Amino acid sequence: MAEKFELTDEMKAAIGSESDPWPFEFTTTGIRAFARGVGYTDPVYYDEDAARAAGHDGLPAPPTYTGTPVFIPGRSHDVFSSPVEGQPHIRHGLKNILDGSTETEYLEPITAGETLTGVTRIAGLDVRESKSIGTMLIATTELVLTNELGKVAAVQRSQVIFY
Repeated sequence: MAEKFELTDEMKAAIGSESDPWPFEFTTTGIRAFARGVGYTDPVYYDEDAARAAGHDGLPAPPTYTGTPVFIPGRSHDVFSSPVEGQPHIRHGLKNILDGSTETEYLEPITAGETLTGVTRIAGLDVRESKSIGTMLIATTELVLTNELGKVAAVQRSQVIFY
């Protein structure tokens, strides 16, 4: 539990920093596995004929799904496959972490077979007090996914709580 914690100039300077671009794949297997994992039962996420009958070009990305980062040995996280190099970083010294929230805004249709380019940005930092865990650092990030036409297809905003 952090008893005294303040944003440093170094932490504040990280706001707005962005990652290197990284490919995110939307495969039929990834879409089906995600939909199944979160309990979606709509056939459009599993059956390509049902997806086309519903007006999609293929299996659509289910809500909150932002594809799978392409795994590159030595450049990706061994467990989560997300990129580890070229990522914005906040040096805060806090040991514990909680998922604060995630919301995804879709601006263009995304279907199986697409590979989008993702860039993660530190959008904000805030320090708050909690009665149960003490001082918290809340980091807000944005993952912007751009399609092959250069259009922003989705933006995922996340909050991570460090304490």
